[in-house]
Amino acid sequence: MKRNYQKELEKIIEKQQQLHIVPKLLLHSCCAPCSSYVLEYLSQHYQITVFYYNPNIYPAEEYGKRAKEQRCFIQRFSQSCLADKEKAFHAIDFCEGRFEQERFYEISKGLEHLSEGGERCFRCYELRLKEAAKYALELGMDYFTTTLSISPLKNADKLNEIGEKLSQEYGISYLCSDFKKKNGYKRSVELSKEYEMYRQDYCGCVFSKQERERKSLQQAQVMV
Repeated sequence: MKRNYQKELEKIIEKQQQLHIVPKLLLHSCCAPCSSYVLEYLSQHYQITVFYYNPNIYPAEEYGKRAKEQRCFIQRFSQSCLADKEKAFHAIDFCEGRFEQERFYEISKGLEHLSEGGERCFRCYELRLKEAAKYALELGMDYFTTTLSISPLKNADKLNEIGEKLSQEYGISYLCSDFKKKNGYKRSVELSKEYEMYRQDYCGCVFSKQERERKSLQQAQVMV
């Protein structure tokens, strides 16, 4: 039977509210646009540290642009929440991981030819989530999770499978999610426009960039 990760998350949050506790959450973020709705939603219930760790991003200039946008969004979002006395909100911290491109290319060896959404992507999920689990443990967090499930192009089942495996391995709870549910992805698009965020047109790695360029070229040729 297929799990409903959104309902599971809602039950966890409901129980925490009944106990009047605000757990500490390490939120791995892939980019500012994807983090927007997730932070709007979860900052009402958790003390969040956003962990920006994405060694897959190509090129280095793109990585810098996305990391800067993430920091700027957290600052602007926090200011907006503080100004709105009716909005429930817990302070958000930010930490940027190391930009270790060689680690991404190492786990991608032999899988360079695959289309986006396959085994190469699953290894990339695990690379980033493993680093998040380690850092969450180091910081003494109660949970770790990722914004990745908000994307319609990301496999929520696989993300949660990896997260739960790492939870067992490192002894820290993983917060299962499917943030695209309940119009989460739609809301992230709205927030991106509201905050005038830089919104990339490819996932991030060199392979997804090449795939995007091939598809754009094919579309252009069809239109000629």
